[in-house]
Amino acid sequence: MQIIVISDQLSRPRTVTLTMRHLLATGFVGIVGLTGLTVVLYALTMRLAGDTNIPFLQQIATAAQQGETQKAREFVQQNLNAMAVKLGEMQAQLTRLDALGERLSTVAGIKPQEFRLNEAPGLGGAQSVSFAPQNLSMQEFNVKLATLSRQMENRTDLLGVLEAQMFEQAVKKKLLPTILPVSGTYNASSYGMRIDPFSGQHAMHEGIDFLADTGTPIIAAAGGVVQFAGFHPQYGNMIDVDHGNDLVTRYAHTSRVFVKEGDLIKRGRKIAEVGSTGRSTGSHLHFEVRFKGVPQNPARFLFAPAPPQLARR
Repeated sequence: MQIIVISDQLSRPRTVTLTMRHLLATGFVGIVGLTGLTVVLYALTMRLAGDTNIPFLQQIATAAQQGETQKAREFVQQNLNAMAVKLGEMQAQLTRLDALGERLSTVAGIKPQEFRLNEAPGLGGAQSVSFAPQNLSMQEFNVKLATLSRQMENRTDLLGVLEAQMFEQAVKKKLLPTILPVSGTYNASSYGMRIDPFSGQHAMHEGIDFLADTGTPIIAAAGGVVQFAGFHPQYGNMIDVDHGNDLVTRYAHTSRVFVKEGDLIKRGRKIAEVGSTGRSTGSHLHFEVRFKGVPQNPARFLFAPAPPQLARR
């Protein structure tokens, strides 16, 4: 673009050439100047609105303040909504933790009220004078809230694994013969080598003989499945109960049998009555524990404070 300048002070006209670069630079300077002027006028208006009683200026200042307040409220409300969602998730996690704690206390044999799961723990202590207290910023609060949420999820997963392990141990314990099959603690003949009452020879006794009157109830020392229920030439009326994991208990010389093969029986159920059938000199219960067909000392199960480790043979 060319501009011809004509003036009385000039001997001849002059030509000024404007390029696109000159136009853009001029426009940029104009925009910057206009923006600066607007800012200055806005600041002066806000200042004058507070110092004067001009209604128009006061209305402008009030509208500007209301706009800023509304933006601040919207920002706070958005953060509150996000925090409310996270709080709801944590409340659901706490509900699951409470239910899980009650189940764990039941498996462990502890009353749920002893845990006080729904009560906040007591906290206290003097305020430190070495460090001045500081308020948490919104960002710091959100970070701590997210960290706490992840920790609760991890605790829930770990407690779930613990519950599964405790349940498995409880089931296994119920399948171990740890309760006496008859009432009373006296046994006539223990497990091990003894003089055979019929032959008079030194022989191995593979169980424990409990003295009891004929008709005394015999209960299952552990839960399991009846593997055999019938007559045996040596053991008389006999019951074998399979408890899984190659563990079997035997109840021999009974007078009456109340179960049949294939029955699923619970721990403590009456399965027979004491008698003197088979190779027996009098009324008693012959009780055996076998692991993989090998006889074990029943006392290791019946009178041990903790579940025994089975012998590897």
